[in-house]
Amino acid sequence: MKLSKSEIAEPRMWDKADIELPQFDLEKMIEATKENPTWVHFGSGNIFRGFIAALQQELLNSGKSKTGIIAAETFDYEIIDRIYEPYDNLNLLVLMEPDGSLKKKVIASVAESLVGDTSRKSHWGRLEDIFLKESLQMVSFTVTEKGYSLTDISGNYLPRVINDFESGPRAPEHLISKIAALSYKRYKNGKLPIAFVSMDNCSHNGDVLKKAILTVVRNWVDNEHVEKEFLEYLKDPEKVSFPWTMIDKITPRPSEKIKDDLNKIGFESTSILCTDKNTFIAPFVNAEVPQYLVVEDHFPNGRMPLELSGALFTDRKTVDMVEKMKVTTCLNPLHTALAVFGCLLDYRLIADEMKDKHLKKLIEKIGYKEGMPVVVNPEIIDPKDFIDEVINKRLKNPFIPDSPQRIATDTSQKVGIRFGETIKTYAYHSNLRAVDLEFIPLAIAGWLRYLLGVNDKGEKIKLSPDPMLNELQRYLDGIELGDVSFASDKLKPILSNEKLFGINLYNVGLAQKIDEYFREMIKGKNAVRDVLEKYVG
Repeated sequence: MKLSKSEIAEPRMWDKADIELPQFDLEKMIEATKENPTWVHFGSGNIFRGFIAALQQELLNSGKSKTGIIAAETFDYEIIDRIYEPYDNLNLLVLMEPDGSLKKKVIASVAESLVGDTSRKSHWGRLEDIFLKESLQMVSFTVTEKGYSLTDISGNYLPRVINDFESGPRAPEHLISKIAALSYKRYKNGKLPIAFVSMDNCSHNGDVLKKAILTVVRNWVDNEHVEKEFLEYLKDPEKVSFPWTMIDKITPRPSEKIKDDLNKIGFESTSILCTDKNTFIAPFVNAEVPQYLVVEDHFPNGRMPLELSGALFTDRKTVDMVEKMKVTTCLNPLHTALAVFGCLLDYRLIADEMKDKHLKKLIEKIGYKEGMPVVVNPEIIDPKDFIDEVINKRLKNPFIPDSPQRIATDTSQKVGIRFGETIKTYAYHSNLRAVDLEFIPLAIAGWLRYLLGVNDKGEKIKLSPDPMLNELQRYLDGIELGDVSFASDKLKPILSNEKLFGINLYNVGLAQKIDEYFREMIKGKNAVRDVLEKYVG
């Protein structure tokens, strides 16, 4: 069995291997989508392939939708060239139950895949044509937090963003500039309505996306590249919306074990590759079963009925409560804490970390003790049930091949949301005090210790990709394991950076505590374990 349209047209072997096939006419779906596209998605990685595309497939299988999704990639073009096109835009989704059983299905809801780069003229021209279509309802995104950032850690615009400001919509380089340029086509074709839907783990992700796009367009207006009415169009909620969302499903790197299991049943499309942009990807996606997608129901041009495949549509206030519950308290902070300490302690699987009494207790303290007091119950999902599922089932699932090294990617882009939001709530809440926090500061200190690139045995380790890695390491230059005599203000450029944490940690009384934890963790070999034993054990 191989992934191709011709192969899945012959179901006998697939049925024998217990692989579910699409229950719709693939060619008719592709034709309908190309003629009247309704949905374009930017960010064609595993969370999209293993979750979002699967939701649309359910609608196609049930006949509730006739069109699929157009996948676009503006960062890692190899994903399109080597994973989408060679396999006819199909992927095999493998859902991993805690008991080790696998549920397998071919996902075929992607009608076409495109490289979002102006140098690929046929691809870019096709994107422009799609944005001109009245039928287009939604443009969604899973591009990670860094995808929306126009500036570096110091707040200076990135060079390619400055170039985009100066050159206008003609040949944009940054993702946000590309979206602005495509939106301008839509504006010029009659101010057609559209919803831009971020599905990334950013606090108030819709506003993050909106602010970035408006920043680009304001500069274009100032530089007389576009008319000011275009800016007004983007700010008109009756024409253009930026709904908030919360998304949750663990979709780790492709697993060698899953690859072997698939090969044993005769499925051959299993080559795992690492792209030049350090994306680990394969024709299959392995993922956990639990999943959540909560969306603010604001779509000026209508939308597909994704509630029929499990999405929850609600108002902005409720999305905000759900998002804060998950991203700032019940999952993502726990993930980041496990990531940095897991790397320092040489773990390779999140599930194995959950067998470590210190690390398990640390995330319980971060979640239950320090996080839950600031959670507002959103009602549509119970916070206690959610965090119980995370700690007692999801993170412990031994068949989810998720690594701390993967989770540690782009941590600089995450700490402001995953820790900073809770710190701010403590700082500004009349009944709470930020200075009383113990375990969130410990996790932040663990991240700084991780940035030294040395594990708890004193051995060098490879750090995960992060757009601010070089800059952060420059601030830590000169700090070495075994020497705690560095200047008291050495960490100040990091801990005082409001762009990084959303708040100046000196102003809320946490910087000194983090500094002390950090100094204890660099005393020598095994100092990280000693600190965990002292403060958690």
